[in-house]
This record gives sequence, structure tokens and C-alpha cells, in this order.
Amino acid sequence: MKSLFNNMKLAALFSGGKDSAYSIYLAKTHGHEIKCLLSVFPKSDESHLLHHPNIQWTRLQSKSMGIPQITMQSESDEPSNELKVLEELLVRAKREYDIEGIVHGGIKSEFQKEKFNILCKKLDLKSLSPLWHLDSEQYLKDLISSNFIFIITSVSAGGLDDSWLGKKIGTKELDTLKTLSEKFGFNLSFEGGEAETFVVNCPLFLYPIEIIEKEKRWDGYRGRFEILDARLNYNVR
Repeated sequence: MKSLFNNMKLAALFSGGKDSAYSIYLAKTHGHEIKCLLSVFPKSDESHLLHHPNIQWTRLQSKSMGIPQITMQSESDEPSNELKVLEELLVRAKREYDIEGIVHGGIKSEFQKEKFNILCKKLDLKSLSPLWHLDSEQYLKDLISSNFIFIITSVSAGGLDDSWLGKKIGTKELDTLKTLSEKFGFNLSFEGGEAETFVVNCPLFLYPIEIIEKEKRWDGYRGRFEILDARLNYNVR
């Protein structure tokens, strides 16, 4: 990531998935300070702007990273309402943490990036998107080589069946995903919502997340991996 701005105090738009976690990692690598995490809990999985599966467990990730989290619930899946909620979070973050900008994990969504940029301009904040237009395969290779351990928590694309739910993605799995993406035409980094992920360990964490109880749901085309119970494993660093 080329640093477009001098080192800043940032709020991170955080969903618990690989993209938002890695964007924090890159921002910190380039000298920015992450003051807080901002998580909007969407009303349902029909949201076009927000990540839904297992977002309630971001509280464990926040604790493991030692970064405070501000959350709010959206009462509608309409992007306008979700952006209103996000604006409230940003106003609070400016007041409580004196943030100068945000960092988010957008890769290809012009819709998402435009909405965030408009909101930041309104609030006099900078917007950083360190993953923007990264090559999907190289990005995932970098994730894995940087010791990001993440699982797939939802699938909704041809070629991705229930066997992927809850699976940790390493080099072997990436090779298979690449073959499937070429055959079925889905985006390898899941930017189009073809799948969602959840980070269980990475260099940002003091302790990994241990999933104690889970449930798979599969309707023949789409599926979700629900984390029912989880905790930080303080026996592993």
C-alpha cells in the first residue's frame, strides 16, 4: 500500500472478515494508528453494504487486538439507513477518539467506496482503502503468508458447496478456489459477496479465537456457518 496521507489517527470499518482485518494490518504497517473499530450490525443478510454473518463475534477480535469497538444496529437494509448509522458512529469516533480518517477493506466495489468517500467528505475525514484493486490471487497469497488464519462463514456462488463452510483457507485451499473461480466465474477474493469470512487469528491478535459451538445451514445453493459460542484461547499466543 502506498501511503497517500501522513500518519493519522484512524477508525477502522470492521466486519471481522479478512478484508477489514488486513486493511488494519496494512494501515498499521504504514504508521497509522487505529483508535477504534466501527461495526454496524445489519438488519439481515440482504444488506448490500455491510457484512452480516457472525458479526457479533467481532467483540472477541476487538478484545484480542486491544482496540476499542463502537457498534450500532441498523434497523433497515437500505443503504441510506446503514450510512446514516455509520455517520453516527463516525461522529462519535471523532468526538471520543479524535480520528482524522477511516480505513476500510474495499477491493472492487465502486458503490461502497463512493458512499464511504461522500460520508468522509461530509465529516472532513480522509478515507483509506489499502486493498483497492489488488490482484485477488496475490492478495490471498499475501494474507496466508502474513499468517492470517480465516474461515469461510457463508457461500452463495456456483462451485462453492457446503464443504467450504467453516473451512480454514491455506495454500492448498487457495489453489482449489482458484480452479473453481476460473470454472464458475466467481471473484476469487469474494468481493462480490460470493462468500464471507471470519478471522480467527492473525498478527494483530494477542490470542486466537477458539470456536466452541457452531452450526452449518445449507439450502442446496447458499449456506452459512454460524458461530454459536466462541472464546479467546489464552493458552496460545
